[in-house]
Order: sequence, then C-alpha cells, then structure tokens
Amino acid sequence: MKLGIVGLPNVGKSTLFNSLTNAGALAANYPFATIDPNVGVVAVPDIRLKQLGELYNSKKVTPATIEFVDIAGLVKGASKGEGLGNQFLANIRETDAIVHVVRCFDDTNVIHVDGSVDPVRDIETINLELVFADLEVLERRIAKTSKAARMDKTAAKELETLNKIKEVLEADKMARELEFEDPEEKAFVNSLDLLTWKPVIYAANVKDDDLADDGASNKYVAAVKELASKTGSEVFVISAQIEAEISELDEDEKAEFLESMGLTESGLDKLIAASYKTLGLMSFLTSGEDETRAWTIKIGTKAPQAAGKIHTDFERGFIKAEVINYQDLLREGSIAAAKEKGLVRMEGKEYVVQDGDVILFRFNV
Repeated sequence: MKLGIVGLPNVGKSTLFNSLTNAGALAANYPFATIDPNVGVVAVPDIRLKQLGELYNSKKVTPATIEFVDIAGLVKGASKGEGLGNQFLANIRETDAIVHVVRCFDDTNVIHVDGSVDPVRDIETINLELVFADLEVLERRIAKTSKAARMDKTAAKELETLNKIKEVLEADKMARELEFEDPEEKAFVNSLDLLTWKPVIYAANVKDDDLADDGASNKYVAAVKELASKTGSEVFVISAQIEAEISELDEDEKAEFLESMGLTESGLDKLIAASYKTLGLMSFLTSGEDETRAWTIKIGTKAPQAAGKIHTDFERGFIKAEVINYQDLLREGSIAAAKEKGLVRMEGKEYVVQDGDVILFRFNV
C-alpha cells in the first residue's frame, strides 16, 4: 500500500510525515521545505503478530507495511507548472490513495500560504488543480479514442465513459463521485490513473488541546467533516506536533503518554485504520517456527488468490487451505489442541478469507 501525503505548504505535512516514518524529512516554516518526495516504510502495528510469534517461538515476525510518500507542497496553478506543480502531480499518480493534510488551527507564528486559515478553501485549491490535470489527460485520450470509436464498439463505449467523466470534472467535481456498476467500465476507469479517481483520507491537523475530544469543538474540523461526508471520504483528527513527540518514545512510554493525554490510540493508528477502511483491505496471518507474518489483501479475496500473495506457485497449485481464527489458536495454545476441538477447517477454492485467519496453504506444482 502506497499513500501520498499532500497539502498546501505549512499545513504540517512534513512534520506529520517525519513523525510517522522517522525518516528525517526537512520540516521548516516556509513553502517547499520538501523539494523531492521523501519515502518512508512504516510497519502496521498488529498485536496478533506478537502473540502468534510468541506461541510458535518464531525466529522472525514480519508485519504488513505501508509506504508513505511526502509530496512537495502545492500552490494555485500547479497543473500549469506553478511552484513544484508538475512534479507534485506526477508523484500523486503513483500512489494508491491520498492523505490530504489540512490545517485546522490558528497560529500567527506559522505562515499560511493564502494568509488565513480556511481548510475547505485549502481542499478546494488542491482539488481544482487535480481536476485541471485530469482534464488535460482526458482531452488527449478523447481525441485519440474518437478516431477509433467510429469503427470499434469497445472504443465507442470507452469514449462514452471518458465524456461522462469529463462532464463531471468540468462541473468542478471529482471523478470518484461517479459510480460505475459495469466491472469492465470500472476497470477501464482504473486504468486511466486519474488523480481525482483516487480515494482521499483527510488528516485534520489540530493543536494538542483539541485532541481529547477528537476535534469535536473545532469549527475547522467540523467543516472538513461536512465536506468529506459528501464524497464518503474518511477524516481523522491528528496533531502533527504531538505525533512528532510520540515518535521519539518507546512502546511503554508511548502508552503512558497517550493515556496522560486522554487518548486511546496514536495518529498513526488512526491513519492505518482509515487507510485499510478506505482501500477495503484486511490481513490474514501465517505462523510457524521460521516466521510469523501478516499479509495484506482486499476484503473478499478468495483462498487461492490470498495464497498467491505469498508465492505465485501457491495460487497455481492450490489444493486446500487449513484455516483457524487467530483467537481460537491463541486460546487453545497449539494447532494440535485446536484440531482436537474441531476448530481447524479445510477450505477450498471458493473460501473467502477473513481478517485474522491463520492459514496454512496446501499446494502442488
């Protein structure tokens, strides 16, 4: 999973990236502190892995990971190459989803590129640049497809879809606001790699005193949530500054710090939960003496395709999947004890893998 962290200059984007990844990206109180995209890989916290690793005395425990890309600040006119626009837009195209950091606090000591705090305006600024960039892509594609559509039914159908999206963008709306029931049409739209088609998660960056009530009393957060609700986007409240402090602590200190703040989870935990929900992802687990590992798959994935995440041979030669829920396995203390109680199931090709399944795949190539 690859997430692009975006936002106008000085909204807390690079501070958040640093705290999430400890990658040391430059964070400064002026535009374009991030000149090149910074990349950091973050382990997905998962208590199940630690528990299973201890049960099996695994030599190695390997969590799922998320790749974060901190993308240079955007200004009006980016689609025309203003600021670092072209580079910014190219980097977004390579991500699975966009984490849009918006400033939801007043502070006269922190410059705002537009002179005042207005998260809805900030969101609309970036959205408009994405719309302009996608319109350029569509116009080129429409010109090319129009010629083929005269003689080709498939091209004619594609042209119809392209024009449908163009109409939405010209109304200053996002492509993701469209719904496509036809799987082939949806696959075609996916292949266009449009910026406005990518799912967005909004990170409302607040001061630490707004964290305890999750920004409930913050008028800026309320405005972001209202806007996000129109497109079904996730919003999570975060303090980039607090996350920076948390990132310096070990696990025990982190838990104490969160408790002292009246919090139950860190911003990273919130972001990961929002990302998995937005992208429709979940994890199944494999465990043994050599390794305990989490594997990220789409919700609804069947057993052979899940096996293919481990190795293509597993999918090609799939026979059966030996499945047990991780809670049942931990409670019984061993796979043998679980089998005695009939808690281990043998599942075939049509089995839809569930979050928290511990699976041993049987295959023959």
